[in-house]
Amino acid sequence: MTDPSPARRYRFGAFEADAATGELRRQGIRIKLNAQPFQVLLLLMERPGQLLTREEISRELWPDGTFVDYEHGVNSAVNRIREALGDTAGNPRFVETLARRGYRFVAPVERIAAGKDPRSPAPAANEPAATSSRQTAPPAEPKTRLRSRILASSHELPKAPYSIVQTLFVLLQIMYLAFYVGALANLAEIEELLSPLPKATLAFTVLIVTAAILIPVRAFVLSATLFHAPGAGQKFLKLWPFLIVLDEVWSLSPFLLLHHINFGLALACTTLLVYSPFAQRSLVLMGASGAAPENSTTAR
Repeated sequence: MTDPSPARRYRFGAFEADAATGELRRQGIRIKLNAQPFQVLLLLMERPGQLLTREEISRELWPDGTFVDYEHGVNSAVNRIREALGDTAGNPRFVETLARRGYRFVAPVERIAAGKDPRSPAPAANEPAATSSRQTAPPAEPKTRLRSRILASSHELPKAPYSIVQTLFVLLQIMYLAFYVGALANLAEIEELLSPLPKATLAFTVLIVTAAILIPVRAFVLSATLFHAPGAGQKFLKLWPFLIVLDEVWSLSPFLLLHHINFGLALACTTLLVYSPFAQRSLVLMGASGAAPENSTTAR
């Protein structure tokens, strides 16, 4: 790369990149990223929201043209960037692939002026106001100390094939739909089962109302996932605080089958269902609700 102005430092999301030292950090913790992927990351951050073709990248990485299979080299560099950032091609928060054309950095970038406190950076001069529906920061969630200890971030989650992640997420949605439909189809049996409870009428009403509300909600989530609706993952994360409350209530649903199963099995199923809302959130952060990743001819 040609040597640009000194002391270039950038901030995007929870990350900072220092061109002078070649270091990428996340909340102050250094993340390993080799020289060539770091060069590509700098190129993308210098032109946020703009297309950077593979040919442009290859000319910067191999100016003398010595690298023959440059497309594989560029794809590999972009894959290393995504691994370092916890990003995915299917649901990009930072690097978006434009099929058969190149790449675009879709997160807002701030340039930190030389000698300035990095905690109060200035916006990059060439940062566009908006370039696409995907040019947004990662889904904003309250950053309380307790929550950060309990809930995993996308960077902390393991990498997994998109098809597996999406399949697991879809199966969980179908499972919940089966609970709601099955409960509404057996109201007489459930009413008899709840009758010994002190507030049987209230419990029965809550069951009917929540099932009626959650059926369309689950249908929406399922459709958005299967058809790769833009921003589906972010929409699910916004719904998640609402869904977790109702999902924890419905984790008791195995006890509605006490006419058919014993208490021990119902309790075992309930304990598994308590974890289900957190599993769904993790799958979304791993890319379950994004567009399908591209094949090996384009970078994942």
